[in-house]
Amino acid sequence: MKYSEFKKNCIDQIHAQGVDKDLSAVTSKWFSLANGYGYSYHFECLGRPLIQYPQDIVQFQELISQVSPDLIVETGIAHGGSLVLSASMLCLLDVMDGLDPRQSPRKVVGVDIDIRPHNRKALDEHPLRFKMELIEGSSIDPEIIQQVRSHAQRFDRVLIALDSNHTHQHVLAELNAYADLVSVDSYCIVFDTVIEDLPSGSFPDRPWDVGNNPKTAVREWLKFHDEFEIDRSIDSKLLISVAPDGYLRRVS
Repeated sequence: MKYSEFKKNCIDQIHAQGVDKDLSAVTSKWFSLANGYGYSYHFECLGRPLIQYPQDIVQFQELISQVSPDLIVETGIAHGGSLVLSASMLCLLDVMDGLDPRQSPRKVVGVDIDIRPHNRKALDEHPLRFKMELIEGSSIDPEIIQQVRSHAQRFDRVLIALDSNHTHQHVLAELNAYADLVSVDSYCIVFDTVIEDLPSGSFPDRPWDVGNNPKTAVREWLKFHDEFEIDRSIDSKLLISVAPDGYLRRVS
């Protein structure tokens, strides 16, 4: 089968599974049960914990390959696994472009309000550290926003991933601060929108819950930003994702 035929079959199947209500119900039940076991905490990338679901990890690397960004901005660092994934993908893009990754300007900028010493040490010692810029501070602090925007001024293709504080107001502020940096046909990925779809009280030790989370922020923000749209084909493809309605593609 030719690649074009293979892709067409995939597109047709993805659409069909995306509208299958029985499959959706089973998926939702599975997600809720798996969340009780801390499922997203069980994966790593090149030696660092990557707190994501495998489906979103694969989708993230697909988008990096598709967009070929010069800069990736991530809010929320934790153990740094996502930064390491981004750095490794940027190195691969450099190699594919015939560039020396250590000489290429491509970077991933990570922002976190608290980069804990053991995590900073692990990242500082990581072989891909040369591809990372670490910024400590709140992602919605004006000074931090200015630092990130200063980095972004040097790049043409920018991809954003928001994965820090998951309250409505914080995510809304992040979208207002950073989404306009995203280049056309690139993405602003808002993680953990799935909080809205889980049973109320699923995160008793956190300030977010149903009605106050990234998905509610995305819904409000999109009312005033038609330059972005939800890429629902990604939701239909992944089925199991922490970011339903959170893959925002810039269309203009």
